[in-house]
Amino acid sequence: MPIESPAGSFSALLSATAHPVLNVVVILVLAWLALAAVQRGIRRFREYMQARAKSDAESRRVGTLCRAFRYLGSVVVLAVAAMLVLNELGISIAPVLATAGVAGIAVGFGAQSLVRDYFAGVFLLIEDQIRQGDVVQIAGIGGQVEEITLRYVRLRDFDGHVHFVPNGEIKIVTNRTRDYAHAVIDAGIAFREDVDGALGVMRAVGRELRADPAWAPRILEDIEIVGVERWAESAVVLRSRIRVVPIEQWSVRREYLRRLKVEFDRRGIRIPFPHLTIYPGAVRAGSAPPQPPWSPPIKEAV
Repeated sequence: MPIESPAGSFSALLSATAHPVLNVVVILVLAWLALAAVQRGIRRFREYMQARAKSDAESRRVGTLCRAFRYLGSVVVLAVAAMLVLNELGISIAPVLATAGVAGIAVGFGAQSLVRDYFAGVFLLIEDQIRQGDVVQIAGIGGQVEEITLRYVRLRDFDGHVHFVPNGEIKIVTNRTRDYAHAVIDAGIAFREDVDGALGVMRAVGRELRADPAWAPRILEDIEIVGVERWAESAVVLRSRIRVVPIEQWSVRREYLRRLKVEFDRRGIRIPFPHLTIYPGAVRAGSAPPQPPWSPPIKEAV
């Protein structure tokens, strides 16, 4: 029986060890190249689609989707590379996957909300319900969307407070800035005023506002006079609305109300305040008891 020399044994061991290590290095290099290719490909796709986008909102949606795709592509490449490395190191993947499956079931029961958040985030992005920069009302919280991820939506309200809303908590989305918006204006006048005349003033102020070069780009159509909305306790409420570009409904409404107040004052149209009628009652014969004489309040010396 031939005796193997120590040098030959060491050479065989080195050869057996070097082969898997070389394979692992090749796998890691290929994984790095694949990650770089995914990042570069998605970046070029985003630039191409944003250059062809017809609006800023569509461009923001493309950016949001590309960020999600980049994240998913990185996860897939790393997962495949990890399995190949384990296989080269002699670790069977099947038991690992079986163990991971059992652990996944256990973790799944404790992380149902997390899984729900990710699934809801995917549908939010695919269905284009929310875009970055939109003003929305979700889960009882309103604000401007600053970031959309597969896990949560980040909102900033008018006071500057930041809210992180998990996607799984979003049941109904109210998007206030999709395509266009309406600046709804309710104006109250006294009951004695001429309703038709006041409506004409509202129409004239709306036309003047749209003719202003500083406000014309924000307004899409002429003012729509809805008419008498209701009879309030001390006023007749007149309603109108103006179709505007997204997110401009609040600024247009404030400017319109400012101009309408100036025009009402100029024309002598009274904007009422709450009135209170005091009824002193009546005796059985039908006459009212006399009112006590009014006297000014007594000032106490300090």
